[in-house]
Amino acid sequence: MGTPDVTVVETAEAPQVSSNAAGGVAHRYALALYEYAGDRSALPEVLDQVRALRKLLAESAELRRFLGDQSLESRQAGKAFDAVLRAQGFGESIQRFVGVIAQNRRLSRLDEILGAVLALDAKRRGETVAEVRSAQPLSVAQRSALQARLAEAGYARVAMVEHVDPALIGGLVVQIGAKLFDTSIRGRLARIQNAMKGAA
Repeated sequence: MGTPDVTVVETAEAPQVSSNAAGGVAHRYALALYEYAGDRSALPEVLDQVRALRKLLAESAELRRFLGDQSLESRQAGKAFDAVLRAQGFGESIQRFVGVIAQNRRLSRLDEILGAVLALDAKRRGETVAEVRSAQPLSVAQRSALQARLAEAGYARVAMVEHVDPALIGGLVVQIGAKLFDTSIRGRLARIQNAMKGAA
């Protein structure tokens, strides 16, 4: 039997992540936090803090670089990021949850995990989840325009889970279920490259 992808962290206070839960890594962490918050009747507060933390990550390139630095020792990285969370006024549930993620060497996937929490909540409320990737955080106007376009396409009740991906260079990648809409510059370049190969 192979090594489990996620180590179970046994603490009395932090959400516990099971290695045999359904879904991928991000989903398992998301489910752990969602159920932890629900059991403590703190779900609305925790979801608000998840949104706030994702906003903080989207707006801080420095924090994103820090989370992606694989040279940092997990305990050191966890302590440093915990100091950021405390300074920004995040609650104990989020602090402990991120501590588990840091201990399991998953900080580089923090934004993905937080997005999975919001996606899980949207699905449980009966909304369609649209995963939106952009090179820069969406502005209020861009978000409203995208929601309008999605409504025109027949997706009236949509929860957008946004991710910042500088590698896209520009444009958007929107995934709704099995459907993928790629207007990113990276996607366009890849299509041009493929077309040139086909013409050769």
